[in-house]
Amino acid sequence: MMMTNSETLRVDLNDRSYDIIVGANLIPNAGEHIPQFVKRDPAIIVTDVNVAELHLENIVKSLQEANITSKTILLPAGENTKSYEGFCELLNDILDTGIERRSCLIALGGGVIGDITGFAASVLLRGIDFIQIPTTLLAQVDSSVGGKTGINTQHGKNLVGSFYQPRLVLADTTVLDTLPRRELLAGYSEIVKYGLLGDRPFFEWLEENGHSLIEGDEELRRKAIVTSCSAKASIVAQDEKESGSRALLNLGHTFGHALEAETGFGDKLLHGEAVSIGMTMAFDLSARMGLCSTEDAARVRKHLNVVGLPVDPTNIAGQSWKCDALLSHMAKDKKVRDGKMTFILPRGIGDSFITSDVDLALVEAMLDDAIAA
Repeated sequence: MMMTNSETLRVDLNDRSYDIIVGANLIPNAGEHIPQFVKRDPAIIVTDVNVAELHLENIVKSLQEANITSKTILLPAGENTKSYEGFCELLNDILDTGIERRSCLIALGGGVIGDITGFAASVLLRGIDFIQIPTTLLAQVDSSVGGKTGINTQHGKNLVGSFYQPRLVLADTTVLDTLPRRELLAGYSEIVKYGLLGDRPFFEWLEENGHSLIEGDEELRRKAIVTSCSAKASIVAQDEKESGSRALLNLGHTFGHALEAETGFGDKLLHGEAVSIGMTMAFDLSARMGLCSTEDAARVRKHLNVVGLPVDPTNIAGQSWKCDALLSHMAKDKKVRDGKMTFILPRGIGDSFITSDVDLALVEAMLDDAIAA
């Protein structure tokens, strides 16, 4: 059996508390961590066809060694799986296995698999247990932690879903070696977010170490994942259902989700790429409003650009943009309150805040300039 080298964090939510374990070779050793949560055989593994080819055999074997049987449900890869149709099909496939309330789902995959499996767990038999085993960097530092689950609709991203916490998160850093560089960069964008919203020293550390992290340094990756998860766990413990400070985690997402919606939630623009552009836009808007320095805005743009992330909508080849269309998507965002858009804006690197007091004329001007860049 492969040796593991891991760290454990706790998400403190009283009776819904759970551990995040971050380290190497956790999937081949999953049987060491999962048995206490599988109260009835079989465990139901939900994954996609791409992840299954790389990692399914290892987890099934590890569960077998722990005397746990399993059944697997394979879903198509990609954001389009998070649809009404995909969700209903998944519910029926899970029910076909004969689940009971003591059954446990295992989400093995990226954010799409984690989101749709968590949502299924929250509604099946009025709630059954599930475990997150995120296989992308983005999922490891963002979507697998905090209990947000859901699917997309024609009106926007993640507009149907629930807050439902997993019982355990296993973030295996070894699997990151199987990711395409573009996927790694998409995840790195969310790591940068934690530095920008509340931890300037972490952003400065990323400026020094981000390139080596992306290139494959195992220890740097683990440190970045642990720091990111620790930041998110702290915020979630204070505001589980996003009635206040948790909205800070959406830095870059108001713009980013609009960009994703306009591209049809496809491979043309990955979530982390949209967040990268969205964070750049948030800093640009804040600088226009006189809230943060143009130097900080330029510094953020430079770092994201240097590592290879897009910073302008025009970086997306073959896509035409219209300001009115983006504003329309933003108006349907989950954070809209009393008809007013909510923005997460920076006062500087490491200091972000939530506001609805934004002149939309400035937003339009910023979007027009970004589209024309």
